[in-house]
Amino acid sequence: MKFLDQARVYVRAGNGGNGCTSFRRERYVEFGGPDGGGGGKGGDVVAECVDNLNTLIDYRYQQHFNARTGGQGMGKNRSGAGGEDKVLKVPPGTQIFAEDNETLLGDLTRVGQTLILAHGGNGGFGNAHFKSSVNQAPRRANPGEPGQEFTLWLRLKLIADAGLIGLPNAGKSTFLAATSAAKPKIADYPFTTLHPGLGVVRAGDKDFVLADIPGLIEGAHEGAGIGDRFLGHVERCRAILHLIDVTSEDVARDYATVRGELAAYGAGLDEKQEIVALTKCDAVSQEHRNQCATVLREAHGVEARLISAVTGLGMNDMLFRIADVIGQAKADEKEAAQPDRVVQWQP
Repeated sequence: MKFLDQARVYVRAGNGGNGCTSFRRERYVEFGGPDGGGGGKGGDVVAECVDNLNTLIDYRYQQHFNARTGGQGMGKNRSGAGGEDKVLKVPPGTQIFAEDNETLLGDLTRVGQTLILAHGGNGGFGNAHFKSSVNQAPRRANPGEPGQEFTLWLRLKLIADAGLIGLPNAGKSTFLAATSAAKPKIADYPFTTLHPGLGVVRAGDKDFVLADIPGLIEGAHEGAGIGDRFLGHVERCRAILHLIDVTSEDVARDYATVRGELAAYGAGLDEKQEIVALTKCDAVSQEHRNQCATVLREAHGVEARLISAVTGLGMNDMLFRIADVIGQAKADEKEAAQPDRVVQWQP
């Protein structure tokens, strides 16, 4: 399955059904008169957050979604049937923006959440609605109201507990493959990972979701390399695992490059809890590893852990450290949680 994290769709709600002009005329039956029923309401277009989806690829091949029109009113005071709703199923973490791609209309983060994107038109009144003591035979009925129609943007931000960041070929995909059942592409050239990947990692009796983000290079916020488009998937992470290649010529510069791109992107990424690790430690001597860790400590004041996904060096300790940071972040969120406020978009 291909990964797609942004899609443009056109939604149109159903029109309301027309009211009916009808009269009851039966021999030997009293109380005849107007009996035209009203039209049915048009169907809504609804976005629903569902499980077992992690991409918007379905909206690459279909961009137009129309709800059904309400049924027409009929005689004998029969009302038209309501139009069937059109449901757009989206994965957790989907944000819905207006046509300008800036105005946020809704953020679906939990399975079962719904948002009405376009309201269907109300059905028109039949002539039975207008009868009165001074107008006992009305010959008018209302047409149904038109449904709303919009062009919207769907933008997916993966929901993961921790995100892997670093320069290209820093060992992110190798780390994900070694700690989960995910099978990312691994090769010895830059930008092997072109799309974010997810994996479920177990540390003791704790599970957490780890996201592999394509590599960043200097100038990514200006579009260099793959750019910083996929950094949006890290916004929801509770922790960041920053991997640095220990075989690099200047590990301090590598660290500063990625941190600079996080700060340039904004959205609070440079303020998230960060765990720093030097990867590929099996390829260098113990002395070289310690020297690189010392360089990072003196240059940026960070304590880097030494790991190797090939030999397993420091991997278990790293997983438990990530799980502890995530657990503490969840506890802090729960303590600071405020009562939910229901905010409904009224298009």
